[in-house]
Formats: sequence, structure tokens, C-alpha cells
Amino acid sequence: MKFERSAGFLLHPTSLPGKFGIGDIGKEAYNFVDFLDHSGQKLWQVFPLGPTGYGDSPYQCFSAFAGNPLLVSPEKLQEDGFLIQADLRHIPKFDPSTIDFGEIIEYKKSLLKKAYNHFKENSNGFEKQFDKFCNSHKDWLDDFALFMAAKEHHGGGLWTWWDKDLVLRKETALKKWREKLPDEIRYHKFVQFQFFKQWKELKDYTNKKGIKIIGDMPIFIAYDSADLWANKHLFTVDEKGKLLTVAGVPPDYFSKTGQLWGNPLYKWKEMEKDDFRWWRKRFSSLLQVVDIVRIDHFRGFEAYWEIPGDAPTAVKGKWVKAPGEKLFNTIRKHLGDLPIIAEDLGVITKPVRELRDKFGFPGIKILQFAFGTNMETKFLPHNFIQNCVVHTGSHDNDTTRAYFEKAKNENSDCYSHAKKYLNYHGENIVFELIRAAYASVANIVVIPMQDILNLGGEARMNFPGKLGGNWTWRMKWEQIPHTLTNTYKNMAELYERPQKPQKEEEIEVHDK
Repeated sequence: MKFERSAGFLLHPTSLPGKFGIGDIGKEAYNFVDFLDHSGQKLWQVFPLGPTGYGDSPYQCFSAFAGNPLLVSPEKLQEDGFLIQADLRHIPKFDPSTIDFGEIIEYKKSLLKKAYNHFKENSNGFEKQFDKFCNSHKDWLDDFALFMAAKEHHGGGLWTWWDKDLVLRKETALKKWREKLPDEIRYHKFVQFQFFKQWKELKDYTNKKGIKIIGDMPIFIAYDSADLWANKHLFTVDEKGKLLTVAGVPPDYFSKTGQLWGNPLYKWKEMEKDDFRWWRKRFSSLLQVVDIVRIDHFRGFEAYWEIPGDAPTAVKGKWVKAPGEKLFNTIRKHLGDLPIIAEDLGVITKPVRELRDKFGFPGIKILQFAFGTNMETKFLPHNFIQNCVVHTGSHDNDTTRAYFEKAKNENSDCYSHAKKYLNYHGENIVFELIRAAYASVANIVVIPMQDILNLGGEARMNFPGKLGGNWTWRMKWEQIPHTLTNTYKNMAELYERPQKPQKEEEIEVHDK
């Protein structure tokens, strides 16, 4: 699918300001959409929106289909009559610049439980909508709600630690636990109903402003997920959940042992039997929530690094061919030409590029990777093609300001190369890099909000391999200079994002 020339900002909803300790999809999300609109931006990119688990990573969710309960807005719940003023009277004093997930999870859960109890007492006319939602999402919702209820009953433990018959999903056990936890199951369905209701209202508002939402699809699912528990036959585990093989990446310059991700891999031959039904559901479900899908680790659809399930590192893995072409042909046949962005960073071989280009998916360019002796020149703006997406940095890297400050302090030539390339000798190199992105031929430019605000390492989102302390950064409105909206509106107009209609030349032609 061809994308129009456009630009936008990346900010996950959890990073929005607000008084509840974590950003949500209430009032401040609408304010952010207005901010994008006033800044002349047409894209809002977010991370995966699913329910986060251990480590709080949006790339390791309890479900590939469900929404994150932490994003549900208490103020919206109050508007709909599911919370009363007294419920929101004593809000703890949270740090406005960082998320304390341990504290937040318990607080938000208490509000959601109160909202559910109010719903049970008086549905405020939402009973039919709730029943309709449960019915239309039955395919994944029934298993997810039981999974979450059972997980809570078992103290939050991995599903492989549960009652043996429930692990094996014996019909008698499923029936027994549904009868044992009916209220808990309904509670999780109610929370999902609220998430999807609130998100749809926000998305409708965003789209009416002419802004599209770019969502994110991790290629692999989490081990501790309802998807795996309910569909073990589609993944590389045995019936008890023991991992046979797992995902990761091979050793490289940065890591002698590679990266052991631990996600189960797909049994592709099994998935082909029903024309990739699980994948078709996944794409169609996500595209009801977002307008454009960024596929994380796209190269895994061409070939993936398969590691034995009991291996301590990724060293003993091997490349295994994946049926990417067959999958995307099937997706196209059933769902049409989809708006997909291929995250093609890492070990990208010719077959990966051919798969990406066969379906016309734009790849990704990271400007932080462009400068310096040992960097790849394909990331330099003069080597871009139109069909690509440009970022200054990514969530797994430091902010661009911190990146160049470190390079400068270490006398790395990437800083001097960038200044020479940009013909810039001032101190705000980040803005000049953003300008270069906007001026490039790339159809899509999306800049992380931390770089828009020129923030340092304190605003970094994720440290790969580090346990805890990730995904905690929050924006504050006072960090935005009053001139910023005009600056970016003017830049979007100057570099034609979106592109103005081209005037066709006409001449009068006479027959002989």
C-alpha cells in the first residue's frame, strides 16, 4: 500500500501527563491529539496496546488481542457513571515524571474493581453494549478472561503452575473453573469493554482531525499469555507448556552469546492448515484499533533464529525458513492490501528485502545509525527512497540528545560527521536532524516525543537486557515551549507533509 507524504510524533499513552500516576486514554490523550493537530502532524505512533505483564514491557503482553487495563481512564468511567466523585477524591500524589508500576497497578485495579461493582448495581444502560461486545469478541475474550481470572486465583503465577487439568485445558477443568470464577471472569470482560469503548472514542476523535494512528505488532507472543495457553498446538511447546524451541537473535558484535528472548516460536505448518486463521484474526483485530500496523522484527517472517528451549544462551540456534510470502499472500487475499510498515533492523539479508519489497512494505531508517566511520550509509538521508519510514532513534536506544552527547564526550566521529553532514555548528543538533528527516524524500517521518522536546538520557524508554526501570518516562506539558506547535506546523508545511496536489501542465494540441 502506498503511503502519503506525512509526519508525526511517537508517544505511548502511558507517557501522557495526568493525575493517576500513568498516562491513559482520557482527557490528556485528547489534548495530545489537539497538540498534534495544532502542530500540523498527521500521524500518532504508539507501542503495542496490550495488557503488560512481568517487566511492564508493551512487547510482552498477556494477550495479542486484549487492551491494557492501565490505559482505561478513571475520568471516563466517572462520565459514564461507573465511578462516583468520592471514588476519585483521594488520589495519591504520584510522581508526574515517572511511572511506579508496582504502585500504579494496585491503585488502578482498585478503581476498576469499584467501577465493575457500580456496573453490577446499575449498568447505566450499557448492558446491551457490553453483551454485544462480549459476543463479537468471543473468539479471544472468553479464553483471555478465564486466563486472567485463573492467574489471579493462582497468585499471579505462570499458567504452567496452575491446576494440572487447567494447564492441559481439559473440558471438565474449563467448565469447573468457569463455574468457580464467574464474577472474576465477568470483571475482566468489563475492563476490556471499557478499554475498547474508550479507545474507539479516542480513535474516532483522532481520525476526524485527519490524524492516523500507527500501532505496533510484535512478531512473537509472550510465553505467559492467553494466546499460548489457549492455542498450544500453534506454538513450539508441548501440551504441558514446556518450551521446545524459542526465539532470539544470533551472536554479533554487540553480544557474544546473542539474545535469548524466550518467546515460543510458531508451528507454521500447523498454521497453514486453516489458511493462517490465527494471523488473519490478529491483523483484522489490530486494524480495528489502529490505522497502520508496524510489524516488529519483520525479518522473522523470512527466517527466524531457532534456539533449543533449554539452551542457556542463543549461541546454539540456527536460521529456519518462515513462510512469509505465503502468509502475506493469504492475508492480502482475505483482507486486502494492508497498511503495513516493516521494522527491518538487525540482520537483514537479501531475501528479507525481497519479501518486504514484494509486498511494497516500507522499511525503517534510524538517523542515529547513520553517522560515523563504522555506521551504515543506508541510513543517511541522501540514500533514502520514498517508500520508507524515518525516525531519529528508537525506544531501545538513548534519546538523540543523549546519544550525541555521549559521542561528543567520547570523541566519537559520529558527532563530527553529523555536524559536517548537516552543515550545522550550533548546539541543538537534534532539531537539525529532525529537519533533515522532514526534508528527506521518505514518505513517512515519525519522531519520538523525547527528541521533539530535546530531552536527555533521563527520558530514555527502554534498556534492552535490563530488568526493571523501563517504560517509565512521562511527559509534562510544561516541557513544551509555547513556540513548538508553530515550529512543527511550519516545518510540515515547508516540506509538504502532507504533499500539496501537483498542478498538471496543460497545452493545446492541434491535429494536422
